Amino acid sequence: MDEFSDAVTVLDEGECWEHLGSHQLGRLVTHVGEVLDVFPVNYVVDGASLVFRTAEGSKLLELTVNDHVLFEVDDWNDERAWSVVARGHAHRLDALTEIEAADRLPLRPWIPTVKFTYVRVVPTELTGRAFARGEEPDRDSVQPG
Repeated sequence: MDEFSDAVTVLDEGECWEHLGSHQLGRLVTHVGEVLDVFPVNYVVDGASLVFRTAEGSKLLELTVNDHVLFEVDDWNDERAWSVVARGHAHRLDALTEIEAADRLPLRPWIPTVKFTYVRVVPTELTGRAFARGEEPDRDSVQPG
């Protein structure tokens, strides 16, 4: 272990959920064929899943073709930064009971558009890192690994 190893901390699952629950904006990554797309979405944590609203369009179409997604959220200040990545599956909420429950979540569009469709992301893997921010160490004092 080198003297700089404390600059990066691996977050456990509870810490990952805590960070996810403290924010409202994330990035959804879809993958269809050779194409990767990234969509900013506002979301809420609902149990052990993430829920967002969307309108008909490319995002929803891509999720229909391939439900495997990544969802990433991060934040930073002058001293610390963190990043959480959820790998999992996304599905449109179709059952009336699911939609009624989602309607009660504190989730509202950030832009003035009508979004009737709810999507739930269920992570199968959750990873996160926290970073201590600071100046780069003197390169001459560090041996290449």
